[in-house]
Amino acid sequence: MMACYRIDPSRSRFTVQAFATGPLAFFGHSPTFAVRDFEGVLRFEGGKIEGLVLELTVLADSLQLEDRVSDADRREIEGRMRRDVLETIAFPEIAFQTVAVSADPISPGRYQLHMNGRLSLHGVTRSHPVDAELLVFEDGLRVRGGCPLRMPDYQIRPVTALGGAIKLKNEVRVSFDIAGLPEAEGS
Repeated sequence: MMACYRIDPSRSRFTVQAFATGPLAFFGHSPTFAVRDFEGVLRFEGGKIEGLVLELTVLADSLQLEDRVSDADRREIEGRMRRDVLETIAFPEIAFQTVAVSADPISPGRYQLHMNGRLSLHGVTRSHPVDAELLVFEDGLRVRGGCPLRMPDYQIRPVTALGGAIKLKNEVRVSFDIAGLPEAEGS
């Protein structure tokens, strides 16, 4: 029997944090972006967590700055992120699909997952590991975790300001707490 869960963004939290570096980094900003528009499914055969398949698609244009900044700064930061970093017109979607999963039981309904998947970002598809915790309930599930993501691996140029005195590190931190609701059979 195949169990299938649809990801529910309204009950989930998904963020990406960048980190300022450089000689004037203390003047800089380490922005956190909320991922607002994403969808996906999580499937596994009965209680066999090792057969888990996670498919997730993010609309790259849906990332919104969470930090408190002026409206003008918000427009500037989000605009640069969409135009210069993610190039969302050319690369509108980010996708992740597991290819291998191992699971260590922690307690009944709770597992530590080690997922290896294909991440497609900025026109590049690469193998990408993700560790997460899976919690299975009668009425749904949650997948919580995070991973570093190296921007140069996906041909994403570093963002700089003040002639390079402030720039963002080449690695961002992706964090997620994703809820999945059971799908009716045949849907």
